[in-house]
Amino acid sequence: MINTSEILQTVRMITEEKLDIRTITMGISLLDCASEDVGRCCEKIYDKICHKAENLVQTGESIEREFGIPIVNKRISVTPASLVAAACGDPVVVARAMDAAAKETGVNYIGGYTALVQKGMTASDRALIAS
Repeated sequence: MINTSEILQTVRMITEEKLDIRTITMGISLLDCASEDVGRCCEKIYDKICHKAENLVQTGESIEREFGIPIVNKRISVTPASLVAAACGDPVVVARAMDAAAKETGVNYIGGYTALVQKGMTASDRALIAS
């Protein structure tokens, strides 16, 4: 049973120490979205992410209100994006479909490729994106 001391300690952590939940993550497999048809592949990716994660942000906000602890990031992690991109032959359009779905769902972050581009890009990465 929770006692008054534990409640006060939690309130102190939230107000004075800025306690928060750093991230909630929904994992979504995109393996069934693989297609040699680039347009169909992107459509399947966008539709699946939007359908599965349509309530992710609202659910996170509901949890924040219920427990009074902020959730800093609501994110989606997809797998295996590299295999799906290999099937259609264009990793850039797969990334764009994922990005569009992230914007539609309102999440802070979507990931699923093996490299984080904010950590730095090679010249070949930049050339691929520019093409």
